[in-house]
Amino acid sequence: MGEENHQDPIPGIVLPVTVKRPSPLLLDGNENLKRNGILQWTIPAWAGKMDDGTRYNTCPSAGECVKICYARTGNYVRFPGVRKRHQENLRFVLEDLAGWEKAMLAELARPKMIGKYVRIHDAGDFFSAEYTAAWLRIMRQRPQTTFYCYTKEVLLFKELVEPDPPANFKWCYSLGGKHDQLLDLETDRVCDVFPTEAAVWEAGWFSQEKNDLLAVEGPAPVGMGANNIQHLKKLQGGRRLSEMQREADEAKRVRDARRPGRRSTGPS
Repeated sequence: MGEENHQDPIPGIVLPVTVKRPSPLLLDGNENLKRNGILQWTIPAWAGKMDDGTRYNTCPSAGECVKICYARTGNYVRFPGVRKRHQENLRFVLEDLAGWEKAMLAELARPKMIGKYVRIHDAGDFFSAEYTAAWLRIMRQRPQTTFYCYTKEVLLFKELVEPDPPANFKWCYSLGGKHDQLLDLETDRVCDVFPTEAAVWEAGWFSQEKNDLLAVEGPAPVGMGANNIQHLKKLQGGRRLSEMQREADEAKRVRDARRPGRRSTGPS
């Protein structure tokens, strides 16, 4: 993973409109989501560049999760149409945030959206304050729909979302990011990725396997078994994702402490 992938997002910048806008914006998700009538909005995962060379980072607070991210492998990269659609969604946001917000509001105004659940980000995350604020405006104007997400953007949510959240927005902080240490496992709703589904229950956590909505509406804390992708399971090595992150944070602390003239400040 070269440094070229670690690029800041470019929120708010107005770029030339170069492609036809995707429609509809909300689609059926995987079998779990589709079975429970949940629609989803998605963008590319983590950092990279589009086919035209535009660089992005949609998960600026990602940590060890990057190593076992299912959205960076499998069907997400195997099928060109999936990759293309994710990029088109992100391009719409980056090139014309106001236009995207208007289009999303129009789609959510349809009668069929009454009582629906929308999962924000099957891949990607709330990569900027401007983008997050747009979603909050959308939620407040469409109270007939319930929105939910998993996120690692702890700092952004603590500052921008938690003080005054829309009543129809539910979220779960996903462990394995740069800011795990800012979460209180007693008060914050969190989820963790376990090596197996059985390990979730053995730890006394609660699984969302039967219905993804259990992540935000069921008992907590929430666990999920790792995807059955062998090379990713091998990298996980029987650990929880949060354990991988703690190991990485400690290794960084030790490295920083050994550098002459530098005092470790813990994980960034």
